[in-house]
Amino acid sequence: MVGSAARIVGLGRYLPSRVVHTDEVARRLGVDAAALASATGVHERRYADRSGHETASAMGASAAREALEKADIRPESLDLVVNASGTVEQSIPDGGALIQRALGLGKSGIASLTVHATCLSFVAALDLVSSAIAAGRYRRVLVVSSDIASAGIDWSDPESAGLFGDGAAAAVLVRAEPLGAEGHTRDVATGSRFLAARFSTFGDDASLASIEGGGTRAHPNDAALRPSQNLFHMEGPRLLRRVLGRGRPFLEALSRELPDGVRLADALVIPHQASEAGLAMLPAFGLDASRVVRTLERLGNCVAASIPLTLYEAVESGRLRRGDLALLCGTGAGLSLGAIVFRF
Repeated sequence: MVGSAARIVGLGRYLPSRVVHTDEVARRLGVDAAALASATGVHERRYADRSGHETASAMGASAAREALEKADIRPESLDLVVNASGTVEQSIPDGGALIQRALGLGKSGIASLTVHATCLSFVAALDLVSSAIAAGRYRRVLVVSSDIASAGIDWSDPESAGLFGDGAAAAVLVRAEPLGAEGHTRDVATGSRFLAARFSTFGDDASLASIEGGGTRAHPNDAALRPSQNLFHMEGPRLLRRVLGRGRPFLEALSRELPDGVRLADALVIPHQASEAGLAMLPAFGLDASRVVRTLERLGNCVAASIPLTLYEAVESGRLRRGDLALLCGTGAGLSLGAIVFRF
């Protein structure tokens, strides 16, 4: 996907009302709060009220309404609704249908489906959707990432339990205006478009971050299933070593796919908020730490929603403006690396 004729015209988010400070998490884990905050980089996060109205689909629909309002697009005029979440509300039906229903579009017939690539789900969805828009398959597409990571926390594992938070974010994509004869436009808004994308997966490392239960291999009704198999498991140090060895070559390959005159060094970096250690290694990949947007301290790792939540923050704070270059990047269970470069 190079120079895809699609762009983002609206962003929205939803944050659960319950703020959970690291002191509370540390007490539950039986560890020192200051040490936990230092190790994870997280000082507070949000937890959804799963006994009430804060289901994943309801959270996603709330974020979607804001994105649609900012895009000045009526929900019923959408061509496609994409659920791009790393966690699922239920096994069946597909989460896209649940978000569609929560938006009040349950009788609309608008196509709704899921793109699932764990923490990279939003980035993968943007890649696929922008290509489909460029091909003329769709005109107006809603992409929603809504994750309730708190439901699967293993409280016996301080390494990962202090990292995660809940949240939702959404983006509306439409077809970009045609470029001028010289390959650019005077209007930075109409120059907005996706420029390049790259993904790599190394399945031999699939066990380094996983939830074993919930599928056909470790079904919930299987008498041999252990409760811990339904919780998130991560081998953090091994995972970081794998990413450290692959990150720079991955981004160098992405740079070679960019159009002439576009430099990765000029992009605002909007990464997955995996952990403090994960963000700290970005300079080792050739990325300028001063250009990195962070939400980890206040939101934690929100799985697939982390990247669009951080993108929302970048736009709302004024760090990313129309015409600016941006890099969305991160890792996901698999082990996968993914990135998209676009002009906002």
